Amino acid sequence: MRARLFGFLIALTVCVAHAAHAATITVIDLDGAGEGFNDPTPAAPVGGNPGTTIGAQRLFVFQYAANVWAGLLPSAVTIRIGAHFDPQSCTATSGVLGSAGPNTVHRDFANAPFPSTWYHQALANRLAGTDLAPSSDDIAITFNSSVGGANCLPAGWYYGVDGREGSQIELLPVVLHEMGHGLGFSTTTDGQTGTLMGGFPGAYDHFLLDDTSHKHWTQMTQGEIAASAINCRNLVWDGQNVTQNASTYLGPKPLLRVTAPAAAAGDYPVGLATFGPPLSTSGVSGTVVLAVDGVGLPNNACEPLTNAGAMAGKIALMDRGGCTFAVKVKNAQNAGAIAAIVADSVAGCPPADMGGSDPTITIPSVRVTQDVGVLLKSQIAAGLQVSLITDPAQLAGADAAGHVYVFTPNPYQGGSSVSHWDTSANPDLLMEPALSPALSQSVDLTLNHFIDIGWIPESTMAGNTPSPGMSLGILSSNPTRGIALIGYTLPQDEDVNLAVFDLKGRLVSGLVAGAAAAGPHTVQWKGTDVFGHEVPSGVYLCQLRTRTGRVSEHLVLVR
Repeated sequence: MRARLFGFLIALTVCVAHAAHAATITVIDLDGAGEGFNDPTPAAPVGGNPGTTIGAQRLFVFQYAANVWAGLLPSAVTIRIGAHFDPQSCTATSGVLGSAGPNTVHRDFANAPFPSTWYHQALANRLAGTDLAPSSDDIAITFNSSVGGANCLPAGWYYGVDGREGSQIELLPVVLHEMGHGLGFSTTTDGQTGTLMGGFPGAYDHFLLDDTSHKHWTQMTQGEIAASAINCRNLVWDGQNVTQNASTYLGPKPLLRVTAPAAAAGDYPVGLATFGPPLSTSGVSGTVVLAVDGVGLPNNACEPLTNAGAMAGKIALMDRGGCTFAVKVKNAQNAGAIAAIVADSVAGCPPADMGGSDPTITIPSVRVTQDVGVLLKSQIAAGLQVSLITDPAQLAGADAAGHVYVFTPNPYQGGSSVSHWDTSANPDLLMEPALSPALSQSVDLTLNHFIDIGWIPESTMAGNTPSPGMSLGILSSNPTRGIALIGYTLPQDEDVNLAVFDLKGRLVSGLVAGAAAAGPHTVQWKGTDVFGHEVPSGVYLCQLRTRTGRVSEHLVLVR
C-alpha cells in the first residue's frame, strides 16, 4: 500500500553519472525558463564547478551530490529527484535554505523489514526491487532562490565543491542534507500531535528510543509520542550501526559538572561559545559567584561588575539579555573570573551556542538553560563548585549508552524536530537542523543511519572486523601510480559496498554497490573522483562493507 505526500510536475530530466552497480539517481529539473537550474546569469567556474551560468553551476552541484549518494547506496530501481528553486522564508541574517521529502511512502510490500510500517519511496523501491510508484518522482526538493539577495542572506550561495566557501553558504552539503531526508532520514509521524500517518509508524520510528520512558515510538500512545518529541536530549536513535560507529565521528562531550553541594551534583548540558578558548578535558574548576553590575538587570553583566573582589579566581554566573554574550564574558574576565556561565532568561531547551567575537577573551564560557540557571543560583550560598570540561568518557551528541540524540527542542520546531540529529553533536553532523561551515562532502553517520533502516544490510559484527572468509586487499603496488587494482573475496552471495574515501571521511569514488556472488572479485580504481577527475597524491581509505562485516585498507596514490 502507498500514501502520497507531495505532488510535482516532471520537466527536463538530467541523468547523473554513477559508479558501477550503484544506484542510478536522476535529477528532474522542475524550474521554468530563465530561473533556478535554467538561470542564464553568467558565472565564472569556481571550486571544481565548471559551469558558466548560475543555473549550470546549481545543476552541477546537484549532480555531484547525487553521485555521492549513488556511490554509497545500492538500488536496482532508478531514484528520481524532482528539484527546483523558489523563494522561501528568509531575512538578511537567517532563512530556510531548502526542504525535501518523499513524494509517496509505502508499507507491506515484498521484502519490507517491518510489517505495517511506512517506508520512503526510494527505500521502498530498493527493498521491493521494483518501482512501487512509477508515475511519481521519489523525492521532492525545493531550494531557496532568494539567497544572495539584499534581504536574504546576502553572502549568497557558493557553488564550488571544494569546501572553500569562505563567508558564503556552500550549496553542496545542503543538497546532500536534503537528499538525505528524501532517502529516509525523517519520520512520517506528526511529532507535535503524536499522530501516526494513516495509523501506522514509519521505519524511522522503530529506532527512536525515549531515555525517560524506555519505550520506542512504536510502543507509545499518541500522547506519549507528543511528549517524547519535546523531551529535550532524552530521545535517541538506538540503531545498531549508528551506535557502533558513533565514536568514529563524535568527540568528547562538553558539559558543566557540579561537584558540590550534593543536592545539585551531576552533569548538565551546555551551549558553547564561538569566542574564547574551547573547553578541554582538563577543564576549569572553581567556586561559582553570581555576577553583579548594579545597573538595570543587576545580574546580566552588561556593565563592569561591582563585585570584582568576590569574583577574582572564581567562575561567574550571569543572566542572558541586555547585551552580547561577548560583552558579558569580557566583563567577567575583567573582574578576575576564570570562566563564565550564562543562564538563559526564558524557558527552553536545549541550551544554544553563543555567537560573537572578541579575540581578547581568554576565559572559557558556556550557556545553560533557564531551569539549570535557577538551580545553580539556589546553590551558591551552599558553596557551589563546578567544572567546565569535555569528558572523553562520553560522546558529544549521545547519551551514556552511546545512542545518538535526535533533535527534540522544547518548544517543538516544525520541520526540524525529531527528523535531525541533535545540535550537541560535535564535530557537527550532516543531518543537524542548521548548516555548519565545517560540513562539505562527508555524509558521516547518515550512511550508518541508512544501514539501520534497510538501505544496506546491517553488519552483525561490531567494529571493522571482516566475517570469516571475507577479505580486501590492494593487488597492485601500494603506493600506486594512477590505477589501483583492488581485490576482495566474499564467503557467500550478498550485497556489498566498496568505496574509496579520503582521510576526512569524504567519499571520493564509489566502486561497487549491490549484489555480488561468493568468491574472489577485482575492481580498478583509476585515481579519480565521482566525476572522473583525477584526485591528488595522498593516502586514501578503501572500505568494503557487507551485511556480515566490514574491512578497510589504506591506499597510497602517487602522481
